[in-house]
Amino acid sequence: MQRKNNGENMKQDAFSKLHPAVNLLFFIGAICFGVLLQHPVYLLAGILASGVYYFFLNGRKGLKNILLMIPLFIFVTLFNPVVNTRGVTVLFTYFDRPYTLEALIYGVAVAATFVLMILWFGCYGKVLTGDKFTCLFGNLAPSLSLLLVMVFRMIPNLLQKAKQIIGVRSSIGKGTAENSSLKDKLHSGMTVIGVLTSWALEGSIATSDSMRSRGYGTAKRTSFTVYRMSKTDWILAAVMPVMVSVVIGFAASGGMNAEFLPERNITPIKGFNIIGFIAYLGYLMIPTLLHIKEVIQWKISKSKI
Repeated sequence: MQRKNNGENMKQDAFSKLHPAVNLLFFIGAICFGVLLQHPVYLLAGILASGVYYFFLNGRKGLKNILLMIPLFIFVTLFNPVVNTRGVTVLFTYFDRPYTLEALIYGVAVAATFVLMILWFGCYGKVLTGDKFTCLFGNLAPSLSLLLVMVFRMIPNLLQKAKQIIGVRSSIGKGTAENSSLKDKLHSGMTVIGVLTSWALEGSIATSDSMRSRGYGTAKRTSFTVYRMSKTDWILAAVMPVMVSVVIGFAASGGMNAEFLPERNITPIKGFNIIGFIAYLGYLMIPTLLHIKEVIQWKISKSKI
C-alpha cells in the first residue's frame, strides 16, 4: 500500500512505513523486555539491535550520540558499587566500605539498561511520530493523545529553543564567556531556564486554545495520512506476538534468570535456552532486517535502470 508520495518514502526506512499499530506493538515489547530482562547476553543483544537501528535512523549524528553514551555507561558502572556495597567478592575498600565485584557487574547491567532505554526511546521518537500517535488514540482519548504528543515533542523543542535563546543573548552581549565566574554562569543559566519555562507554558496555552477553536475532540478525528494494514503489517502482527510468547515462556521457565547480588547466578545460554535467545534477537532485529531488505531491493532496482 502506497501511503505517501515517493519522495517522502525515500526519507523513511521500511519499518517506519508500516502501520502505526505495528510500530507501537514492537516498541512496547522491545522496551518492556529491555527493562525486565537483566541477563547480560540479552542486554548485549538489545544494545546491538537498538544501536544499529538508531544508527540507520540518524546516520552520522546517531553514531556520535551512541559514542557519547560510552562515558555515561562507564560512569554508571563504576558508581554503582559506591552506593551499593552488597557482594561477596571485595575488590578493595574505601572509607571502610567494600567495593565488590558483584556490585560492579550489577552496575554494568544497570548502565546497559539505561543506555538501552535511551536508544529505544530515541528510535521510538523517530518512528512513531505525533501524527501516527494521534491516528491510533485520537478518537479514543483526544485530550490525553494531544497531551502525550506535546510531552514527546517537549524535550527536542526545548533544546532547540534553548540554543536560540543562548545565541540571541550572546549576540547582544549577555552571554557567558569561558572565563566567566560560576555565579555569572548560574545566573545566565537560570535566566535561560526562566525564559524556556515561560515559552513552554505560553505555547501550551496557545496550542490548547488553537485546538479547541478548531473543534478538536468534539467529533471523530480524521488523519491527514491514511494508514491501512498491508500484507507485511499483517504478517508482523501475527509473528511478533508468537515471538513475544516464546520469550515470555523461556523467561518464566528460568532460562533467562540473572542474579548479581549478593552472589552471581546467571543462567547460561546453551542447549534448549538458545531457542528463547533466537526468538528475542529475531524480534529486536525486525526493524533492522526490514531496512537492510529495502536497501538491497533499492540497489537491485537501481542497477536495472
